[in-house]
Amino acid sequence: MTFDELYKELSYVNGTRENRLKNARLILDDLDLLPHLLTVLFMTEDKTSCKAAWILEFVLAEYLYGIIPYLDEFTLKLSTIKFDSAKRPVAKICEFITKAYYSKDQNPIKKTLTPLYRECIIECCFDWMINDEKVAVKAYSMSTLYLFGQDYKWIHPELAQILEQDYPNQSAAFQARAKHVLKRINSKK
Repeated sequence: MTFDELYKELSYVNGTRENRLKNARLILDDLDLLPHLLTVLFMTEDKTSCKAAWILEFVLAEYLYGIIPYLDEFTLKLSTIKFDSAKRPVAKICEFITKAYYSKDQNPIKKTLTPLYRECIIECCFDWMINDEKVAVKAYSMSTLYLFGQDYKWIHPELAQILEQDYPNQSAAFQARAKHVLKRINSKK
């Protein structure tokens, strides 16, 4: 499948889980399409980038290690994502990557997630936390930052301050996740 064929296929993607899974299967069956999918994802002025984000989330939920050859592009361009409906799956992918990095099991992410890549993810997640983003984006960012706070000691105090400051003005879903993260941060003191 060429880039143009993949782009056309993405134009038919809709929000149903079944449709996203079907299109993710196309990528999983031919991982050579992954760079094309990333190209569409980072076409940030194009609404099709959202559909690419949805598919990438499903692909990486199934096979996270597919992102390894593209970590450089993914992490360095994270901050360029503009559309809300693309940010949620991208934030979730950041959480997938971070959970793999902090997993007790040895895996390729632990070897390939360089300090530069970690810093790009951290910076982007903090931006999402302080900007006016949807709750899901903030929730995945909280979890990601909490995990990175194990190695970057400055993160937990900064994250706690943001959560405490935003807590009264956010939704019940935000408050529930924030309460959980704050409890975990405070138990580490």
